[in-house]
Amino acid sequence: MIKSDKALLLEELTDKFGEAKFFYLTDFSAMTAEETNDFRRKCFEHKIEMRVVKNKLIKVSLNRINPDNYQSLYPYLKGHTAVLFSEDGKAPALMLKEHKKTSEKPSLKAAYIDQDVIGGADQLDFLTKMKSKGDLLGELLGLLNSPASNLVAAIEGPGQTLVGALNYGGATILGLLKSIEEKE
Repeated sequence: MIKSDKALLLEELTDKFGEAKFFYLTDFSAMTAEETNDFRRKCFEHKIEMRVVKNKLIKVSLNRINPDNYQSLYPYLKGHTAVLFSEDGKAPALMLKEHKKTSEKPSLKAAYIDQDVIGGADQLDFLTKMKSKGDLLGELLGLLNSPASNLVAAIEGPGQTLVGALNYGGATILGLLKSIEEKE
């Protein structure tokens, strides 16, 4: 590779890693050209960008951004490496798991998820079950909205239910007050 091309690739990679909140490192060794092209097609369909890059260029790019943040990724940068970039931290894991049904490669080396490194092919199931930030926010909003929804349902429900509940509660309170007065 010509030095100027390498410098452009390095700059492009540095920008890509700098913007990425999520990326996966995969081992695609022993894959034929046909298998690699098939996998690239699947990546494209799932809106995942696959980049095959030399490990040294990955290290240099990551060091340019922040060497301390990415130290735990370096042990996984051995052999043939393809980087999967995605806007969704779970999408590459789901695609890799689906692809595993027909082929053993590529295998997961490590995943970088919001400054955490999850390493090893055995972590693929964990990554597929991981909830996204959007999922967690949705659950939180659902939990926060639940008491208000119950109150609105009670108010908008049949009038007898709310009035009956107030009458019953009111009658109970009045009964208690009368019994206290009688004892005095």
